[in-house]
Amino acid sequence: MYKIAVLGDRDSVMGFKALGLDTFFVEEADEARHTLHRIAKEEYAIIYITEQLAQLVPADIARYKTETTPAIILIPGKSGSLGLGAQALQTAIERAVGADIG
Repeated sequence: MYKIAVLGDRDSVMGFKALGLDTFFVEEADEARHTLHRIAKEEYAIIYITEQLAQLVPADIARYKTETTPAIILIPGKSGSLGLGAQALQTAIERAVGADIG
């Protein structure tokens, strides 16, 4: 059975633990990179990662864009949205539809 993980700073991801998701508290690029690759090899179908953390490891996230699993989804962190998640969604829609529909 597939699992769901959430990566980010403690304050941003603690609430997801209450929902039963696996949380990983990371704040530095090297730790994020290592944790992301480690859990991507496990039974995780979805990995949520805060935008603040994602901007530290963009190449590592891009590595999984063509993979079936895990799906990596950017979420706002405790300091709010940086717009990266919305931008990634817009890019995915444009790729699927073949045009900018916004």
